[in-house]
Amino acid sequence: MGTTREDGANVRSLTKVSATRDGRGRTQESDDRIERAVRSPRAGWDVVLVWFMRLTALVWLAKAVANWAAILDVLPGAPPFASEASARQTVIVYFAIIDAMAAVGLWLTSAWGGVVWLLAATSALTLALLTPHLLPMSVPHLAGEASIVAAYFVLSWLSAREIR
Repeated sequence: MGTTREDGANVRSLTKVSATRDGRGRTQESDDRIERAVRSPRAGWDVVLVWFMRLTALVWLAKAVANWAAILDVLPGAPPFASEASARQTVIVYFAIIDAMAAVGLWLTSAWGGVVWLLAATSALTLALLTPHLLPMSVPHLAGEASIVAAYFVLSWLSAREIR
């Protein structure tokens, strides 16, 4: 059922069957052919990367919801958003927006989602290290975010190396 084209790609032919009978009662098939490249089932590191991106998307969506909760003053025990310094308010709004965008892009497993997520993650790490008063993060939280970024790069590399 599979054939090989000049460029070496395997193609599978699909035949549109039209049941016509000749004078002797035999069925004849028409010659309408549709060809498409055979796609191997997704397996291996591609699947691991997709699941990793989807799980990371859920975490980043939770971070975005927490930032929106801070903006709307629904976090119990948190200081009112209006009483925060304007620089801190800016950081909260920035991460409320970019974390939500990153979560959507990661869930869709799109290239732009990975880029926006890396921007969000690296900007959070940078702000937490350089200006801890604007974005306070504990050392385990910093290490966790840095390890998620490192795992993303490793999984992307392994997925790209996989033979297709």
